[in-house]
Amino acid sequence: MIKVYLGLGTNLGNREANIRKAIDLINRRVGQVVRQSSFIETEPWGFKSENRFINAVILCETTKAPREVLQLTQQIERDMGRTKKSVNSKLKTQSPHYSDRPIDIDILLYDDITVDEPDLHIPHPLMQQRDFVMIPLREIMDSE
Repeated sequence: MIKVYLGLGTNLGNREANIRKAIDLINRRVGQVVRQSSFIETEPWGFKSENRFINAVILCETTKAPREVLQLTQQIERDMGRTKKSVNSKLKTQSPHYSDRPIDIDILLYDDITVDEPDLHIPHPLMQQRDFVMIPLREIMDSE
């Protein structure tokens, strides 16, 4: 089985319920969720909003390829009401800014594989700049 670490974030609606629903959908569609971090509340990163985020990281075991994991997680985002994907303009993909969202799912790590494609970067290129990713990631990696 392949170990995939996914970062989850939400700042709209019932944030804790959004994270729980995303975890359930990932468990059903991507692979078994074997570990999850605590939820942390954070300020928006990369944009201004009145809405604070709830963030978490999960470890999922899967047989899916990186591109398939990306497609499945993006479908989960759409199914949960996300209408656009905001990505850092430095990566030159999709929207050039961040915005409020019901759910965001990022592939952080996929075993020890590196992927550098226009719409898929593994490890996630900005994760080390984001405490809301690194704190929960360390939490579940330290418990392995």
